[in-house]
Amino acid sequence: MNSEQLRRWRLILGEGEADGTGVSLSGSDQIIDQSLTALYDGERGSGLGPSSPNVARWLGDIRTYFPSSVVQVMQQDAFKRLNLTSMLTEPEMLQAVEPDVQLVANLMTLSRVIPDKTKDTAREVVQKVVDALMKKLTQPMQQAVTGSLNRSVRNKRPRHNEINWHATILRNLKHYQAEYKTIIPETRIGYGRKRSALKDIILCVDQSGSMGTSVVYSGIFGAVMASIPAVNTRMVVFDTSVADLTEDLQDPVDLLFGVQLGGGTDIERALRYCQQSVTRPNDTVLVLITDLCEGGNVAEMKKRILSLVGSGVQLVVLLALNDEGKPYFDHGNAAFLAANNIPAFACTPDLFPDLMANALQKQNLFQWAATHDVVVAGK
Repeated sequence: MNSEQLRRWRLILGEGEADGTGVSLSGSDQIIDQSLTALYDGERGSGLGPSSPNVARWLGDIRTYFPSSVVQVMQQDAFKRLNLTSMLTEPEMLQAVEPDVQLVANLMTLSRVIPDKTKDTAREVVQKVVDALMKKLTQPMQQAVTGSLNRSVRNKRPRHNEINWHATILRNLKHYQAEYKTIIPETRIGYGRKRSALKDIILCVDQSGSMGTSVVYSGIFGAVMASIPAVNTRMVVFDTSVADLTEDLQDPVDLLFGVQLGGGTDIERALRYCQQSVTRPNDTVLVLITDLCEGGNVAEMKKRILSLVGSGVQLVVLLALNDEGKPYFDHGNAAFLAANNIPAFACTPDLFPDLMANALQKQNLFQWAATHDVVVAGK
């Protein structure tokens, strides 16, 4: 091996006679090695100790010497291995960490115990993550939803004030008359008479502790869709109780702080609440985001699902809405959904806008999943 390979192996293996590299570290490599040792060597909790300044210093070191994507992984490992989650109630800690979706989920978990001195700092952290996600996700979400609705109301016999001139010209370019320097609009395309809301969307989100990052992304997408006049968007979160956060969709940060992560799960109760708000079942898309681990009456949950689908509601079940790997979920309930032709799968944020566009057009979501290499649960 060359010297660089030996150096990397020394950092991977850690300090001690057993590393076998014979490499001595100096300068920044020593700090990198100490940061890794504090997190991954020895007994859990022994590397960083309980003092906030010590942890804040460690967080500063990893942000200096590791790329952002690695920092986020190390922070998550620290929260799990060293039980540092409770330390997020300290403003010094919040100022030192790298803001990301998982951090927001951790703050949501602690929202009820965060002291007053830390709340402003916590809100700043959440605001930074929300702003970044809104910037990234707003345009594709709006384009997908409005585009699907425009296509759904398009007609070929529009009145003059309903004509989509751009689409009409494109469609009739083949009828261009050179001698008259004009196009004969043999086919006219319009949007028809639009109502104030063409579709109703209900996001029904499980807020049990394991769904933290899914709740964050759901809140962001809910806020974006709430800004689109052509759809009427509601957001409902649940554990063993149900909370309607629709009024908070105007401010995603307030919405996320209104979520209380943790507790049990009563899916049937949440679906019952959502069903009561459905006024146009054939024009309603209900996105249920849950791991399907029902803590209430499973038989009643299944009846409620069949009742919703039977009434004409387009039901989509997302086992997770995040960038993480294969989610944990109840395979028995997933098999029930598959047997009744109800799609259930995990979805990444980058695919969610296209998923909603297809759902609003009542496309076959099993085919959509296959096209995007998304594994459908229960199949």
